[in-house]
Amino acid sequence: MFSRRTILANTLNGLGMLALTDILQATEKNSLRPFAARPQHISRKAKRCIFVFMQGGVSQMDSFEYKPELNRHHGKPIPGTHDVRGELQGRISHPHSLVGSPFKFRQYGQSQRYVSELFPRIAGHIDKLAFIHGIETDNPNHGPSTLHVTTGSQFPGSASVGSWVTYGLGTQNDNMPAYMVVQDPRGAPVNGAHTWGNGFLPAAYQGTLLRNQGTPILNLDLPRGLNRERQRGELDQLRKFNKRFSEKYPDATELEARIESYELAYRMQTTAPDLVDLSKEPEHIHKLYGLDNPQTEGFGRQCLMARRLAESGVRYTMLIHGVQIGGNSWDHHGDVKGRMIRQSAEVDTPVAGLLADLEQRDMLKDTLVVWASEMGRTPFVPGRIGGSPGRDHNKYGLVMWMAGGNVKAGATIGGTDDFSLRAAEEPVHIRSVHATLLDLMGLDDELLRYLHAGRYRRLTDIGGEVLHDMIDA
Repeated sequence: MFSRRTILANTLNGLGMLALTDILQATEKNSLRPFAARPQHISRKAKRCIFVFMQGGVSQMDSFEYKPELNRHHGKPIPGTHDVRGELQGRISHPHSLVGSPFKFRQYGQSQRYVSELFPRIAGHIDKLAFIHGIETDNPNHGPSTLHVTTGSQFPGSASVGSWVTYGLGTQNDNMPAYMVVQDPRGAPVNGAHTWGNGFLPAAYQGTLLRNQGTPILNLDLPRGLNRERQRGELDQLRKFNKRFSEKYPDATELEARIESYELAYRMQTTAPDLVDLSKEPEHIHKLYGLDNPQTEGFGRQCLMARRLAESGVRYTMLIHGVQIGGNSWDHHGDVKGRMIRQSAEVDTPVAGLLADLEQRDMLKDTLVVWASEMGRTPFVPGRIGGSPGRDHNKYGLVMWMAGGNVKAGATIGGTDDFSLRAAEEPVHIRSVHATLLDLMGLDDELLRYLHAGRYRRLTDIGGEVLHDMIDA
């Protein structure tokens, strides 16, 4: 005689391969419905978040930090008593040469904020944005710092920001996972799936990778020889078995949770393909996101999919531009001019298009948009300047901006010295940025916690203060 567990293991025809919602590890009270919508801790407008991540380390002094003193001292060492040793990549010391920005800056908007010529379209939305400068992480290397920005820890095994948000708020769409990831079509980022992993949180809260071309979610298609009617019948039969079992053992919730994951996968089979079908979007929207230009088409598709996901009720969407390390990332140890021109040209139009589209659909007011990278760059090179100078890693110089929801448009938090090396005053730690992001989503970082290994874990964990000047309450 077949046991119920045997039936579960052998009759699901491929859906069991769907790793996105293995909920058997769920332990919280809502384990049967991990994505059920839950109330905010704090009254905030944002219902969803789109996290736009630039892999590699965007150069702050060539994008959103205007540093005329840097250009005045081009080719010279930092004047005065600046100590360039310490926790910078390569422990760079004297001699060194400052590298001025090869790009022009101009002021935009009512705020008259300076922005590099590389980002003219994002600059067109400058009065909607709030900036944080001089953000500090704990490690100057790509792997740890990427994890620090995306999970709150520089070590693998912690829950990502998106996992925490969906754990706290659930979803607004029962037909899609609450947390979706659209990575660069050219490949995976540093750390791969750890970047959007659930860590110690139940597996239901991990990000689900959505491909922007071809099969949207792997292992979701119907197996050969199985039609929807037969699949529906199998799931209905499993639910009958499960009901009998639950009546006999009301405290045994794990199998019910597994069934819920299969039901979600079933619903996704019809929902997910429609979300990646951009042919239904009108021509002017394609143009707005840059889908009419080969240079911007790739990231333009990602940004347009993010809008469609947000519109459909997905709680947290992560977009990734850049792959591992190399020519298709923002990691420019050499040829900062050429690399910045190439990378910025791929994202400026799509990101600006996303902001414009959200606003024209009246969605920006309840969508939090975050621009981030894993680190900043150094303003100097060791020794003398060569023919195509680059910039090294700087864990003290990260710049991020936010828009939408309760973000205080035009706000500026923190700042760096005249050369964009370190914070001019008190540095802003990434933990404080995370606390602020959660607050803007209506979540109190001290209340959002999960019992793991004998203690309560939080995204901010051992520190972090909400940056109240970023919030228009």
